[in-house]
Amino acid sequence: MLVCEGCGKALSSEPVARRPLQLGRQPRCDEMRRHVEVGPPAARSLELAEGLPRCPLCGEAAGRELEAHVWARHGQLLGAPGGDIGNDEQLYECPMCSLTCTNIQILQEHVDLHLEEHSFSEGENIRDLELAQWLQTEEDNRQRSEEAKREREEFKKLQRQYGLDNSGGYKQQFLKSMEKEVDRGKMQPFEYHKRKADMMECLAFGIDDGKTKTSGVIEALCKYYENENKDVRHVWLSTGVDHFHSSLGDRGWGCGYRNFQMLLSSLLQNSSYNDCLRDTMLIPSIPKIQSMIEDAWREGFDPHGASHFNNRLHGSKAWIGACEIYSLLTSLRIKCQIIDFHKPTGPMGTHPRLFEWVLRYYSTDNEGGAKVVRTSKPPIYLQHQGHSRTIVGIEEKKNKTLCLLLFDPGCPSQEMQKLLKQNSDGTSLRLLRKFVGSLKEKQYQIVAVDGILSLEEKAARCHASRVLTSEKIP
Repeated sequence: MLVCEGCGKALSSEPVARRPLQLGRQPRCDEMRRHVEVGPPAARSLELAEGLPRCPLCGEAAGRELEAHVWARHGQLLGAPGGDIGNDEQLYECPMCSLTCTNIQILQEHVDLHLEEHSFSEGENIRDLELAQWLQTEEDNRQRSEEAKREREEFKKLQRQYGLDNSGGYKQQFLKSMEKEVDRGKMQPFEYHKRKADMMECLAFGIDDGKTKTSGVIEALCKYYENENKDVRHVWLSTGVDHFHSSLGDRGWGCGYRNFQMLLSSLLQNSSYNDCLRDTMLIPSIPKIQSMIEDAWREGFDPHGASHFNNRLHGSKAWIGACEIYSLLTSLRIKCQIIDFHKPTGPMGTHPRLFEWVLRYYSTDNEGGAKVVRTSKPPIYLQHQGHSRTIVGIEEKKNKTLCLLLFDPGCPSQEMQKLLKQNSDGTSLRLLRKFVGSLKEKQYQIVAVDGILSLEEKAARCHASRVLTSEKIP
């Protein structure tokens, strides 16, 4: 609270309260100046009584020089720049808001208020930034966690799809499928036990039970083409090929193994391959084929492909493809090659170059005027995404249109046996025929057999398979 030195009156400090940052003498001096200029009641009475103006601060008569007297004698009370104040006191200006103070301590307090306010504002900003960073980190962690979870689920899905989920192999699936048949009343318990015993015996010997095999289809096709089908100009067929279809134990994943059985059934009927196959005179079971592929991996074939399966197929439902067929055949000293039709070569996603390649494969060394040609060529393994089939021949129509003849392991033996009927009108051929417009997958791979390998050639191909390559068309 301010007190006038002249009259002792207490002056209100409200202006200072209303302007808390305007520190120093200026607010107080304004009020003091107004008080002095008006003067206290006693001084005014004295002035009126004596007729001479007196100083309201010291009572000395000043006459007309009252104002000069007040500034000269009492200027320090008014905070005026005149008088002795310029010589006696130093003014201090705030570096942050330019407020002038006459007291260094007041200036320091004033500046401290600025700094506290600035520090509080900075602290708020820092806390806001830290909060934003924390929230962003949490969101990133959440997204990474969800992505990792999604990847794990996708990986498990792929494992299930490709038989790598440790859910058992051929034997386990066969038994579970028969148990379901019994539960549904489609199989009697005594039949279950009989088929189980037969399966266990075949697995013990490593041979296929032959219950999904259909023989004689190639011979039936020869007779049909010789007597019927006037629109076919030429047809080339492989050496006798048995058809094998999927069973209870491999349904959904066994197509690659069944196609190998078809290919092997033809090679076993060709004496050129007797030396290579002297240890494989019977069609092996699917678990046995898995073990044979593992043996090829242990010899050093396709180490990259082996690592994909963790070097293990037996006891799993793992899908196999062209690379595994190549490794297995080469390990048996059977000369073969992978041809990769890696993109369509015709309109609307078709692959006419594939058909042309198959025509050259069958027709080379088998040209002539005969309509039906039974070649010595083994069938061709045909792979595309999600499925594989076996090419057993090709038709050339009179209009030069080409049509592949395919054995599909997904076709049951009941349908295949319709081709064996002598009075067949050709409608069953729709199961086998595939024209150019029927094959529209993005990519196809084939494995074609072409002779036998010497031990040196086998070793060279084993070494080359460390980086397995294929011939790409186009």
